[in-house]
Amino acid sequence: MTPDLRLRPVREDDLVEFFLHQQDPEANRMAAFVAEDPSDRREFAKHWARVLTNPANRVRTIEVDGEVVGYVSAFPVGEQTEVSYWIDPARWGRGHATAALDALLRELPRPVHARAAKDNAASLAVLRKCGFVVIGEDSGYANGRGEDVEEWLLELPADGPELGGH
Repeated sequence: MTPDLRLRPVREDDLVEFFLHQQDPEANRMAAFVAEDPSDRREFAKHWARVLTNPANRVRTIEVDGEVVGYVSAFPVGEQTEVSYWIDPARWGRGHATAALDALLRELPRPVHARAAKDNAASLAVLRKCGFVVIGEDSGYANGRGEDVEEWLLELPADGPELGGH
């Protein structure tokens, strides 16, 4: 993890930053599988209330030099644990997603799963740097694009590489 990046529990005031980060049209297009209306504050608040009150979820705010730059999370999907992250688009390309995901993965039992739109090269690069491998594919309607989108299903296997090696 970079010396200036740290993970910490989500605080209520972080949600203001998360909401602002998610207003970027390009970020929503790249993420693809986002809220139907990212500008709907009421739905955003309901979503985060569910996320933060579910004890099975592990969600961390990502801070760099004391500024909130995004979040990283792990959550159950059926019997599997999936991870997700969102970085302020103004901070893309600086390694924050990779460092934050790598740090969160240290807290999780393996295997861990993830999904990414097939054309989201940046997110796929983050996942691969953290040791994820493609294990399948799926598709579904993506609000961020208004159409069906193909996605890769990825896994960090139980016998995968040691973390921290990116």
